Amino acid sequence: MSEENDILVQILQNLKEINSKLDRITVQTEPVAPKSGQFDFADSMDVMTLLSLPDHLRTTATTLFEIGPATAEEISVVTKKERAVESNYLNQLVRMDHVEKFRNGRKVYFQIKEKM
Repeated sequence: MSEENDILVQILQNLKEINSKLDRITVQTEPVAPKSGQFDFADSMDVMTLLSLPDHLRTTATTLFEIGPATAEEISVVTKKERAVESNYLNQLVRMDHVEKFRNGRKVYFQIKEKM
């Protein structure tokens, strides 16, 4: 019985943590005036798409949304992951058609893809 109670307590803690994260995402995705050079989240990746991504890709996509067009290096500074790891995640998001990639000089930039 004690083991079952411990499992239930752990499940409840996990659900509270998930709920807290969803609340933060909801607050982040509420309509606000876009910053200069950025676009409204409603015109880009929707919340359900964001929630359907694995955690590592969701973190990268959320960071990219927050800071706008950025290089893998700039994303890695925020997420505290290696640049090569973020580059891999960003390219996965490009292949999934959630992010677009463009070059400015020698640097490669990524940005959340707008809906058409």
